[in-house]
Formats: sequence, C-alpha cells, structure tokens
Amino acid sequence: MAGGVNKVILIGNLGADPEVRFTPGGQAVANFRIATSESWTDKNGQKQERTEWHRIVVWGKLAELCGEYLKKGRQCYVEGRLQTREWTDKENRKNYTTEVVANAVTFLGGRDAGDNMGSGGGGGGRRNFGSQPRGGDNSDYGQPPPMDDGMGGGGGGNNEDDIPF
Repeated sequence: MAGGVNKVILIGNLGADPEVRFTPGGQAVANFRIATSESWTDKNGQKQERTEWHRIVVWGKLAELCGEYLKKGRQCYVEGRLQTREWTDKENRKNYTTEVVANAVTFLGGRDAGDNMGSGGGGGGRRNFGSQPRGGDNSDYGQPPPMDDGMGGGGGGNNEDDIPF
C-alpha cells in the first residue's frame, strides 16, 4: 500500500462552543474539542472510565455550519485526518499540536441537544455535512485558541479487552 492511511472517525461531545475565525483571505476555520469516553472493568472487578479530548479543526463552509449548529455538550460525528503542526508561543518557544482536520461532521441529537443535556430533550435529529472543498492555503492556522489541556485524564492500564482487533 503506497502512502498509508490517515483516517480518524470520532463520536463525542463538545467541551465548549466552537470558535470560528476567518483567515485574511476570508475563509472560515472552526476550532473545538470533543470528548470520547471508554469504560471497562479492571482485574479487581472495579469499573474504570477514561476520557480522551480531541482537538478538531474544520475549514470553509463546514466551519461556518459548525459554528452555527454545534454548542457545548452537543454530540457529533467527526471524520477526518490527523495532522501535527508546529507553532511558536509568546515566549518564542516551539510547540506542537496534533489535531483532527475534519472533512465531514454530522450533528447528532436535536439542534438544542447541548442545552438540554440530562433533561431528556434533544431528540434524534441529524444534520450531515462533509467533504467541503477547501480553497486557499490552510497550512498556517495562526495562534491556537487557548484550551485547558488539564481536562479529561484518568490513567488505566492495558488490558487484553482494550485491543481494538
């Protein structure tokens, strides 16, 4: 197989409302994070849970739609590719960020599902958007938005049940 495969599929809940900005060329870019959780029973019979936070970047019209429809707590399906980028902070230090560059996003639950978490609201509505053409140079994302990397956590050892195949 030439080139390999770089594909990510996630279903999770937004940790905050998306931040939508525009490049100097007028192209929209949305940044948000989603949480995915897994649970298992350890060798001692104790239930364990681990939450992972994933940085998502969306470009173009799809970014604008994410800014309009996605809100904190809302569940969504994201499909895209992993990308690591380098950026320099205010103290002139090099930093690296790995994120999912989405090419498809499906909004799960009702339009107000994020506002009604835990109250039985939401419904089964779904909006599917994806494979939006990207114009211009997307290689410079600019300064990343401030995000607390202390969210999530949980250790957890490796268990044969954790092997995905």
